[in-house]
Amino acid sequence: MQKIGFIGLGVMGKPMAKNLVKAGYPLSVYDIDSDAVKEVVKAGAKQGNTSSDVAAQSDVVITMLPNSPHVKEVVLGKDGVLDGAKAGLILVDMSSISPLVSKEISEETKKRGIEMLDAPVSGGEPKAVEGTLAIMVGGSEDTFNKVKQILAVMGSSVTLVGEVGSGNTTKLANQIIVALNIAAMSEAMVLATKAGVNPEKVYVAIRGGLAGSAVLDAKMPLVLKGHFKPGFRIELHIKDMLNALETAHELGVPVPLASQVTEFMQALKADGKAADDHGGIIQFYEKLTKVEVRKQKHI
Repeated sequence: MQKIGFIGLGVMGKPMAKNLVKAGYPLSVYDIDSDAVKEVVKAGAKQGNTSSDVAAQSDVVITMLPNSPHVKEVVLGKDGVLDGAKAGLILVDMSSISPLVSKEISEETKKRGIEMLDAPVSGGEPKAVEGTLAIMVGGSEDTFNKVKQILAVMGSSVTLVGEVGSGNTTKLANQIIVALNIAAMSEAMVLATKAGVNPEKVYVAIRGGLAGSAVLDAKMPLVLKGHFKPGFRIELHIKDMLNALETAHELGVPVPLASQVTEFMQALKADGKAADDHGGIIQFYEKLTKVEVRKQKHI
């Protein structure tokens, strides 16, 4: 069985790592948050002292980090993955970062005989806990096949979409669609509530029709409860959207709707809601209209 190293034990990474332990994989872990490391070690993993140390013990290293600079530092920096990796190691970066940075890192790993996949995920913390994430993978088919079983422990949908960088391009497309879905849901439900119609009844009425979606079913029940504890924080969605805008602009692709929703989220961040779940985009509309879309006592 392949020895796995896991670097990055945040909201998503921690349950993902725990699922690998449950599946019986020998796992070594590292994170700057010592409490997160202790929790995963308690579940059965081995503690690594640095990213380099984890790489030295592993056949496959998985990174799950906030953004492009963090991945570059962990992989290419001092005491990073490349400092400890042997030729033949496979690096699977499951962070959501710029596709261009994924390609840049891959070029550096190739010089050391290390293959890389970019494999960002969708589904938020609940799906990470369940092991039912959607995983979008970029890289060679041969490398993908070597780690597909590992990825299947963390996701119910694992798809090779193209060369390195394609995984993160797919994730950016995903994040645009999710953001616009949440904004559309928010706009519609604030309109209904302002008009005096029970938003819970509106949700029940439309969810089975063409307006129904996975986003609507995941976020609307939480909105009705006023529950904005993060499964995926607004500030992280902003990061993804900025990566999407940068990539789109470099390719000459206009993304006016994505630009506008990004500004909605930036406004929420300025209003102190950066750590709210991205379903909290509705609060942008609620503040403007002075209504709250919440479950009513009597339906």
